[in-house]
Amino acid sequence: MKFGCHVSIRDGYLGAAKRAASIEADAYQYFPKNPRSLTIKNYDKENANACKEFCLEKGLFSISHTPYPTSLTPTSDKKQLTIDSLLNDLEITNACGSVGIVVHFGHRVDSDDPLASYHLMIEMLNEVLRQWDGEALILMENNAGASGTMGTTMEELVQVRSLCNYPEKIGFCLDTCHAFASGIWEGTNSQEFLQKGRTLSYLEHLKAIHFNNSKYPARSGKDRHANIFQKGHIKEEQFNSLITSPLLKEIPLILETPSDEGVTHAEELGLLKQKWGS
Repeated sequence: MKFGCHVSIRDGYLGAAKRAASIEADAYQYFPKNPRSLTIKNYDKENANACKEFCLEKGLFSISHTPYPTSLTPTSDKKQLTIDSLLNDLEITNACGSVGIVVHFGHRVDSDDPLASYHLMIEMLNEVLRQWDGEALILMENNAGASGTMGTTMEELVQVRSLCNYPEKIGFCLDTCHAFASGIWEGTNSQEFLQKGRTLSYLEHLKAIHFNNSKYPARSGKDRHANIFQKGHIKEEQFNSLITSPLLKEIPLILETPSDEGVTHAEELGLLKQKWGS
């Protein structure tokens, strides 16, 4: 199994990769630019290429994550800004040699027409991917199921991908906390959950797992991450039933857990490898 965590790019893209390697991560995630802005970044191409070469040398897997304001269902005044920002994110992600960039599934934009949000999302994806010819994928992430959100089910993600003009440029990222919070995976139904994912061809296009515990019970609809081995509602045996499945054996697991609540990411990675490594 490949275990990793989210790392900062404060020392550049190469610095982020080296930080991941220094804590013996097999994989990592990063923000390609300021996580709170959609501003286009004029990035250091040499540093990004050095990152790519380092990861190839060390066998490091990586993905990136779009800034928080990114939405596949933006308001009309943010639409073009979001498209330009996503293309910028994809370019940086590709330059760093990462598999893809994680994008949160959209939110409902019209309470009277639930399909309007899906139409807008597909339109956004088509516009971005029409202009994109790199290898990095857009990785759609499942939502936690809070009020007004969409994208909690595998059926939705698969259907949006299939309706896009460029499905080959889209993959998935599964968040275990979100799946637990939305109730599609409750820790006790791993076999049924994975079989459904296989039947729907969701697992076929799953590129990474955000490996997070939940601070709230199943079906709470609350997106609050907890550390894997403490203060979470998902138990070790429940995680075990999911991540040890042969269907997921090639999928890297990347922590987005708190690193300031009694255990650092380096310590948590050590515990994960002790429990589930090889």
